[in-house]
Amino acid sequence: MKKILAIAAVAALSAGVSAYAANPFSDVTPSDWAYQAVVDLSDQGVVEGYPDGTFKGERNITRYEMAQIIARMLAKEDQLNAEQRATLDKLAGEYADELANLGVRVANLEKKVGNLSFSGNGRMRYNQSYGDNGKAADKWDGRMQVNIKGQVNDSTYVLGRLRYDMNFKSTNEDPAYLDQLIVHHDFGDKASVNIGKIDLFLGQTGVFFDSEIKGAELAFHANDAANLAVGYGRFEDWNGDYADNITDKHEYAYAQFSGEAGRFAYDVDYVNGTSTNKVNIWGAGLTAGLGGGFDVFGDYYKNTDAKGDPDLWTAGLGYGKQDNAKVGSFRVAASYVDAERNAFLGAYTYDASPLDALLNKEVKEVKFWRAEGDVTLAKNVRLHGEYSFDVKTKGTDTDYDDVASVSLNYVF
Repeated sequence: MKKILAIAAVAALSAGVSAYAANPFSDVTPSDWAYQAVVDLSDQGVVEGYPDGTFKGERNITRYEMAQIIARMLAKEDQLNAEQRATLDKLAGEYADELANLGVRVANLEKKVGNLSFSGNGRMRYNQSYGDNGKAADKWDGRMQVNIKGQVNDSTYVLGRLRYDMNFKSTNEDPAYLDQLIVHHDFGDKASVNIGKIDLFLGQTGVFFDSEIKGAELAFHANDAANLAVGYGRFEDWNGDYADNITDKHEYAYAQFSGEAGRFAYDVDYVNGTSTNKVNIWGAGLTAGLGGGFDVFGDYYKNTDAKGDPDLWTAGLGYGKQDNAKVGSFRVAASYVDAERNAFLGAYTYDASPLDALLNKEVKEVKFWRAEGDVTLAKNVRLHGEYSFDVKTKGTDTDYDDVASVSLNYVF
């Protein structure tokens, strides 16, 4: 595309008019059909000429030059109307790679319409879990999640997440449903509150808790190294299947202090059940970089209100860093898990997890090794695999199988 045509198109997005701006280019004259567009955008700082004072409008514009223009328009996005912003967002998506090289963050490259933005992920997975007899059962499934964010004002947004799950082995399908709804409000840049159904992550390995809570959370952000969150509500997956002493009431208060500093990432967590629930869990997780791409990680949790003070601990070694934007990037890790019944209450990130054995109320403890790996096959396409083996249990003579999982994960 000729540079002069590109400038004319961008001029349609201009929020301001500089009728009396001076012409800065020696090769642009008032008789040129795009004269006013060039002058206006130059006065607004959107377009620049060459060191010799020329514009060179008849030259083909490069993608890099166009990205520079889009980046300057993005800085003026709040001056545009909804239609102009939609057009600018389309241009930003088309030139996303060039903008990234310029260091421009385009709303996480989300697709936007007015004050709504959309993002999401998809997954196709094969994994195994335990049946009543301790034998691994195959499962083929798929999932799609679409995040819809509505920006209410500079301090408040509403976030919803639509989800659809598919079982390849079943003809019965549940409809799509809204599995998350959050109202978020910032109090300056140091504090915020979430009300609704909130994602909650405790621990460094995901073996302890990864699910949602219906309630409220207040967060304080001192810096990357020190963040505090406190909340209260109903934990979705804590339904008593794993714990012998949980009643029908599932409301909990929790606190988490977490951060990253140098080669270290950590969290310190506390969860307490209300009413007659016997839950008083405390613990911590740590990841430490060793250099050369290696790191060690682990978690430790104890329930001091349950009989015998059951605990859970993990320890592992990892190598590499997988990045969805970098094709070929990868991470592999190996870890050991030792979990006693009632030390945690039934949710974890693992796809292939012998922790399912604790659904059998005869099982008092589970120990196993776990190997996992992730690699970026294409931009925003990640292959994940894991294998849990040498499974040992206490409290039952059942011989539990090894379990495995492999999945293709997509983000958009």
